[in-house]
Amino acid sequence: MRTVGLLGGMSWESSIEYERIMNEEVRRRLGGTHSADLIVRSYDFAVIEALQERGDWQAAAELLAADARALEAAGAELIVLCTNTMHRVAEAIESALAVPFLHLADATARAVLAAGVDVVALLGTRYTMEEEFYRGRLESHGLEVRIPDAEGRAAVHRVIYEELVRGDVRAESKAAYLEVIDRLLAAGARGVIAGCTEIELLIGPGDVPCPFFPTTRLHALAAVEASLV
Repeated sequence: MRTVGLLGGMSWESSIEYERIMNEEVRRRLGGTHSADLIVRSYDFAVIEALQERGDWQAAAELLAADARALEAAGAELIVLCTNTMHRVAEAIESALAVPFLHLADATARAVLAAGVDVVALLGTRYTMEEEFYRGRLESHGLEVRIPDAEGRAAVHRVIYEELVRGDVRAESKAAYLEVIDRLLAAGARGVIAGCTEIELLIGPGDVPCPFFPTTRLHALAAVEASLV
């Protein structure tokens, strides 16, 4: 089993899900008392959020790349970034490493295509929905990606930062998300990507009438697969 380095804590509500899913999957596959071999770098999310808010992606890239190198130096043989939004600096992280970096959008795109879906809705932070670093990566796999309208994007983003990253899960916010999803499905989407790890705290596959792609679970399972090769 390869040791996996997790760049997590953005927010910790999502990164503990990575650890839980990976440990449960390793135990399921290997049995007995087996669990995932992990090295974790967890962050004070307020620091990361401040960098995002002021658009200081260079500082964010330098921070995460340095910490990825530290995980590698500590023995990590594979690096996983436990957040969709911070994949905006994935190239800087990957270029700093000698070990593999498992890109979240690649793992997600493979799952979407395997489900026979080619037009997919994407929910996430405004950075993930509006910028090319994530949508473009999905589209490079041949997917057509639909995002909410401006009002919908604002609502989805607000719930993530004002509620979900604080562990605040509200029924009215779930209803608002489902309305956004319904509009995207009516516009032709055939599946939904939960493109922010915290969204899975709010919406699950049983909540939508279409294939649902939870990026936390997909990424974590892909990491287990890569670690057991």
